[in-house]
Amino acid sequence: MASLVLGVLGTLTGYLLYSFAETGVLWVKALHIVFVTSWFAGLFYLPRIYVNLAMVPEGDEGESERNRLLLMSHKLYRFMTPLMMLALVFGLWLWLGFGVGMPAQGNGWMHAKLLIVLVLLGYHHVLGRQLKRFKAEANTHNHVWYRWFNELPVLLLFAAVILVVVKPF
Repeated sequence: MASLVLGVLGTLTGYLLYSFAETGVLWVKALHIVFVTSWFAGLFYLPRIYVNLAMVPEGDEGESERNRLLLMSHKLYRFMTPLMMLALVFGLWLWLGFGVGMPAQGNGWMHAKLLIVLVLLGYHHVLGRQLKRFKAEANTHNHVWYRWFNELPVLLLFAAVILVVVKPF
């Protein structure tokens, strides 16, 4: 009986591994897109909250609004970080596990995309640092600066999508 169960489990495992080898890259690609999209939603929205935080009047007059915006910022940043990590995991899986963008020759688009990813990781880090400054009431930027700062992920997303779809070099 035990050998029958092990045989069935072995056959099922073999079938699933074979099936995943056939469609696995598509599943990983789909999950990468979902997590990148979700992470970008946070990258777009968090600086918009910072615009509002920078506009809150100082003193008791704006304290409740400031606390509400800080709580929203904190929760969003805490939610975005695992999404970023999952986007990276599935992206690395595509690159290193399935060889998307390899070999290096003729895939300059992948090098450019990886540079964009590094800039986005830095942007994410700066968002966390800015949140700490807001919490410490040490913000040095006005709302106009955050409005411009908010445009960077839009430009980076545009460039990354063009690189991945068009593969210009």
